[in-house]
Amino acid sequence: MKFTLSWLKEHLDTDATIDTILDTLNAIGLEVEGVENPAEKLAPFIIAKVLSAAPHPQADKLQVLSVDAGDGPLQVVCGAPNARAGLVGVFGAPGAYVPGSDITLKVAAIRGVESNGMMCSVRELQLGEEHDGIIALPEDAPIGAVYAVWAGLDDPVIDVSITPNRQDCMGVRGIARDLAAAGIGTLKTLDVTPVPATGEGPDVRIEDAEGCPAYYGQSVSGVSNGASPDWMAKRLKAIGQKPISALVDITNYVMFDLGRPLHVYDRAKLTGALVARKARDGETAQALNGKSYALDATMTVIADDSHVHDIGGIMGGADSGVELTTTDVLIECAYFTPDHIARTGQKLTLTSDARSRFERGVDPAFLEDGLAIATRLVTEICGGSPSGITRAGAAPVSMPGFDYDPAQTETLAGVAVPAERQKAILESLGFAVDADWRVGVPTWRRDVTGTADLVEEIVRIVGLGSVPSTPLPRIAGVATPTATPEQLMERKARRAAAARGLNEAVTWSFVSEKDAAAFGGGDWVLANPISEDMKVMRPSLLPGLLSAAKRNQARGADSIRLFEIGRRYFKDCERLTLSFVLTGDRTPRNWQAGKAAPFDAYDAKGEALALLAAAGAPVDNLQNFGEAGDHYHPGQSATFRLGPKTVLAAYGVLHPLTAKAFDLDGTVIAGEIFLDALPAKRTSSPMRTAYAPPALQAVTRDFAFLVPVETPAHVLVRAVKGSDKSSIVDVRLFDVFSGQGVTEGHKSLAIEVVMQPADKSFTDEELTAISTKIVQAAEKAGGKLRG
Repeated sequence: MKFTLSWLKEHLDTDATIDTILDTLNAIGLEVEGVENPAEKLAPFIIAKVLSAAPHPQADKLQVLSVDAGDGPLQVVCGAPNARAGLVGVFGAPGAYVPGSDITLKVAAIRGVESNGMMCSVRELQLGEEHDGIIALPEDAPIGAVYAVWAGLDDPVIDVSITPNRQDCMGVRGIARDLAAAGIGTLKTLDVTPVPATGEGPDVRIEDAEGCPAYYGQSVSGVSNGASPDWMAKRLKAIGQKPISALVDITNYVMFDLGRPLHVYDRAKLTGALVARKARDGETAQALNGKSYALDATMTVIADDSHVHDIGGIMGGADSGVELTTTDVLIECAYFTPDHIARTGQKLTLTSDARSRFERGVDPAFLEDGLAIATRLVTEICGGSPSGITRAGAAPVSMPGFDYDPAQTETLAGVAVPAERQKAILESLGFAVDADWRVGVPTWRRDVTGTADLVEEIVRIVGLGSVPSTPLPRIAGVATPTATPEQLMERKARRAAAARGLNEAVTWSFVSEKDAAAFGGGDWVLANPISEDMKVMRPSLLPGLLSAAKRNQARGADSIRLFEIGRRYFKDCERLTLSFVLTGDRTPRNWQAGKAAPFDAYDAKGEALALLAAAGAPVDNLQNFGEAGDHYHPGQSATFRLGPKTVLAAYGVLHPLTAKAFDLDGTVIAGEIFLDALPAKRTSSPMRTAYAPPALQAVTRDFAFLVPVETPAHVLVRAVKGSDKSSIVDVRLFDVFSGQGVTEGHKSLAIEVVMQPADKSFTDEELTAISTKIVQAAEKAGGKLRG
């Protein structure tokens, strides 16, 4: 929401400085996004007079001017057709930056004649679109003065971020009301005196009371449409609105000034009555933006006897818009139901300033006064004779009331505010407070629904800085740990990932339907998403990480290592997950290895194992299975499980189609650690177990077994490790061989077995017995000791 300082002072009687106003806006919850002073970029431009104008000797369309900008004559080459001796205009000297042309002026020779600056047009200074000549000022404009200051362009433009619940601040007056309540000034009385009217009002009716409960109309005959007055055009330009014509600009001005959208029709283009009704399936509307929209029976439209003119509350129609030749108009002031406006706008993907106000909820009690103000502006600026007002339907003006206890500010917010001060704040914001502290909510504050909201209003105006920083009571002695086992596990996993060189990313919990579909689709689809790219609550963390990887890849990153800890969302639960993505170069090219080495599936396996271990998973008991998911590459991916059903992690090379869906180049490695599936620790003690190294030296033996080629190595390793749990502490595969000397259809797996004696060293007989158990266990797993 943008407005100028002078515009604000039309509603607020204040002597406060701009800095005080900005600080107060931030303090009361109206966050200032920025302040722009147009005079700053126009400071180098000076009012100057053309002393003489002579033809350019080398160009028919150029003139050589002698220009006085207050420091004596300067020679300037100019191509404007209206340049002449005696003209007073705006001059930019060498060194001035011209915003409309994106150039910095310098002394230059133009067709052989030296030029010392430029006489500027409106478009070159970004003050409008006119470019058919240089700016012509009144003859009494002061030569040598800064143009922006003389023209009143030094009016700061304030940009305030309005949260969705503050529909009352979608107009300058609402912001002024808040500032007045905060003690910055006094809110001026709004003149809502109606213009004397004669005759009957226009024929307007309602057939869709659900979508449009109230529809007011007033005609004005004999108007003369033209350019807006300078004061109105300046304000609209300052906030980025292009002035169109007086009639259109009046409706826009009232909308930004008072938060009341209006619409004006050319009566000569209407056939019969205007009716607020449901659209019929198959109908279309040609909107003012030049586009045609297909309508359905859920949408509220404004139509006459011939066809649909408006998409109610969102955008007017091109067929009935006013033009410079318009002489008779109908001014519409209606109330549209916020939910209906929001749904229609979403279906049509159509946004407008009117929609942003109606879907938040405009003041339903401001129909009569809003129409009176608009009609008065029309008659003052365009002339004409107004008719009576037709009032169809009734707006929902009934608002709730609450019994309020002033002690609630201290109970809920920790701020002690005197009761009389609370009453003054509420009344200055428009609330009605009786002697028994029954508080009535004003019609422009539909966001206030309970006593907690009243507390928020009071604390907001008093200032959030007034909330004291009060420490919670603390029991003497050592503090009891407050982190849950899940939080401790998450912390360990996060630190381990960072220590392994992965960069943490924080991505949105929402993804597009397309991205979600690549991972099986999402269970939760938002009915009112911020955008189509944030429509589905993520079924996996990988879409966000892959999008981040793409952004890094597009910026030239050679090695991308990302991880994120967050939640996946399903119908019945949220699941805590750690996901990582690796792509690019694992190691850079160097003189020893030559070219860079890319990541592969074994890197994913190593990361998954390390992160599972850090999170406390029993990695020694894990089983390695395939079937990592459709988004992984078959044969280059797997899962770690505790038994066949409990999946703790999935990892491997991402499927090429999945990588292509995210526009990623090269091989992409990914992994998902399902932290919610990890078995809970039996003890919650934060203490580590005491380090007790074995007193005796371990014994290592190597074995080689022949197994069928389809037998996974981990089957043999698990079988051997379980053959004597009291003695065998580790089993590691160190070689795989197939070829000469190995039976066809088989492979040779060489394993290293570590045996740890307890209270005495192993005897030869004991080692033989353990070896026999190892061979027997291997045979049960399908292996045969190699000769």
